[in-house]
Amino acid sequence: MTEHTPPPQPISFDTILPPAMALRAEAGGVARAALNPLTVFVLSLLAGAFISFGAIFATTVGAIGIGVDASIPYGIMRLLTGVVFCAGLIMVIIGGAELFTGNNMLVMAWASGKVTTRAVLTNWVIVFTGNFIGAIATAVLVFLSTQYTFGGGSVGLNALMIANGKTALAPGPAFVLGMLCNVLVCLAVWMCYSARTNIDRVVTVVPPISIFVAAGFEHSIANIYFIPMGLFIKSGAPDSFWAAIGSSPADFPALTWDNFIIANLIPVTAGNIVGGSVMVAAVYWFVYLRKSPQA
Repeated sequence: MTEHTPPPQPISFDTILPPAMALRAEAGGVARAALNPLTVFVLSLLAGAFISFGAIFATTVGAIGIGVDASIPYGIMRLLTGVVFCAGLIMVIIGGAELFTGNNMLVMAWASGKVTTRAVLTNWVIVFTGNFIGAIATAVLVFLSTQYTFGGGSVGLNALMIANGKTALAPGPAFVLGMLCNVLVCLAVWMCYSARTNIDRVVTVVPPISIFVAAGFEHSIANIYFIPMGLFIKSGAPDSFWAAIGSSPADFPALTWDNFIIANLIPVTAGNIVGGSVMVAAVYWFVYLRKSPQA
């Protein structure tokens, strides 16, 4: 007698609600923390490059041609750069990569006692290191390609203006801007746990990521591309580039390696951790996963 197998279950298109999303986020954190460190590192290199591609896209789209009347309103230009930057996180989520800011969601699994503190911190260190190398290596390659000279130098001028603006921030505002940024990044990751298809994921990512870019919030990994790219241009661009844009390196005084690390990267990274870990991951864990007290 042949053993009877149950019929396949029908595919469901019902909405995945937040309580189920929380369980998926918790399980995802457990799986991430259990990955082989070398695998995590390689996936982190990819994420640094993917976020850099979004930054390259945003820098190029936001460039105004030299000598061209900038008739596009500020807000519209910010919206355009925000939408195109989303490509970076879409590649991270769909392509499969490890991004430090998104991995702040591991706090949900940690708060449930399913991942140790050491495992969370180890993951963050490996992922941040890989993201750093991937992003700055991408900046080196883009600089060597001379892509910054495109548009009569307007792409490079925009890169310089972005980098100089970021390094001119005081540490306090940089911290808060980093916090607000990763609230939105982790909300994008959180909402992706409701997705059933890649189309769902793309549509879910665009609004929160567009908000953070358009508003000028600070993302540590993106800045590891944006600021070194400006620094490379400032120190290594030929005289013909400076003549084309009508500027000189002295016009970007805040753009230094010290300001990159001290005024931007350190406070922005700290703000990213607070925004993602506390204001998103911990809040949703408290609402949906904490153990209710016994009556």
